[in-house]
Amino acid sequence: MHKKKLGFISIILLGLNGIIGSGIFLLPNQIAKLVGNGSFGIIIFDAGLVTSIAFCFAQAASYFKEDGGAYLYAQSAFGNFVGFEVGFVTWAICIIAQATMSAALKTELVNLFPNLAPYQNWIVSALLIFLAFLNIGGVQISKWLINLTSIAKLTPLILFIVIGLFFIHPNRINALPFSQKVVQTNFNQAALTMFYAFTGFESMVLAAGEMRHVQKNLPRAIILVIGSVASLYLLIQIVAAGTLGKTLGITKVPVQASFTQIAGRTGYNLVGLGTLLSMAGLLVTSSFVTPRAAVALAAHQHLPQILNWRNQYHAPFMAILVSTGLSLIIMWFGNFSALAQISAVSRFAQYLPTCLAVLVFQKTKTLHPQQFHLWGGPVIPLIAIVVSCWLLSKVSTAKLLAGLGALFIGVPIYLLMHFWKRHNAHAD
Repeated sequence: MHKKKLGFISIILLGLNGIIGSGIFLLPNQIAKLVGNGSFGIIIFDAGLVTSIAFCFAQAASYFKEDGGAYLYAQSAFGNFVGFEVGFVTWAICIIAQATMSAALKTELVNLFPNLAPYQNWIVSALLIFLAFLNIGGVQISKWLINLTSIAKLTPLILFIVIGLFFIHPNRINALPFSQKVVQTNFNQAALTMFYAFTGFESMVLAAGEMRHVQKNLPRAIILVIGSVASLYLLIQIVAAGTLGKTLGITKVPVQASFTQIAGRTGYNLVGLGTLLSMAGLLVTSSFVTPRAAVALAAHQHLPQILNWRNQYHAPFMAILVSTGLSLIIMWFGNFSALAQISAVSRFAQYLPTCLAVLVFQKTKTLHPQQFHLWGGPVIPLIAIVVSCWLLSKVSTAKLLAGLGALFIGVPIYLLMHFWKRHNAHAD
């Protein structure tokens, strides 16, 4: 049984694959444009916030062995309705994120291979369908594909850092504009922009039921993944700033532009390939994780039981097919920029309930000595909650409604399933 589950290394690669995507290839210029040299501080700030949230996920994951992640934690701490709302928005976020990354993949595909423009929708659709059928084949196939794409997309980024460190010019870093007033004015926007590049670590806990020794391995993996990603992002920003200088804020593809300056056309092609692999890798992880969000809801009778049907490989084939179908529809008819805007805000619908749930669990549940124990009791969850609420308070009402819209859609679905269960109970 254990041989078919994800081991510690596979869990780490799943986390890296779920976080590192198009964001780090495209965002270094955005934060440099907003805050100049303050961009390094923005990355450190976001890394600290994400680490505090990740610590809460690691603590919450120590109490459970099942799929579900934030949904499972919210339901256990606050009851069925809050749990359903968090679970439903988690599934919606995963579907939209998969569609958004599919749209981004189309864009990058056409940039590198312009002749494929007429076929871009069909090519990406074929990839999503292919990934769906691979997942229907069971965990073992998905595990090897996740491991392979993780290593493949990390390679060009690591090469970029290792080679780029020798081409850094301190005067170019110093040439980036820096003003305390500008940093204070644009801090919130820059922090939210870069925060998007850190999102996705929560995908690790959604598939907890597919992991080996989950209560021991998952918390350690979460912490290691966040630390690795934060270090990687900071080094990428330093290399990009040290090679491009003032032009970092105006280039559209900062990592690609930086490596082109270092290695010419070879560097350009290598980063372009790395961007494609990152997007494809995120789709691999998303196609594995997204159905598990629906399965967790169906297993607790909050969504139709058909979504919990499994085949001989123990794969939730109906949840895989439904999730893929919805992503395909959104990808064909949705707009990439519009879909991407709601991503960072919507994640807090999972993050805040999990941080609050940890405060409840610390008073109501007991951990074994060998399990992960959060340092400082309530200190870290409270820091994560306060900083998250402060960031959200700076977001416009329109963006908040767009990001958290799935919470409102979930209410009638919850009521419908509630009445359906009551009707079936009376019929019996």
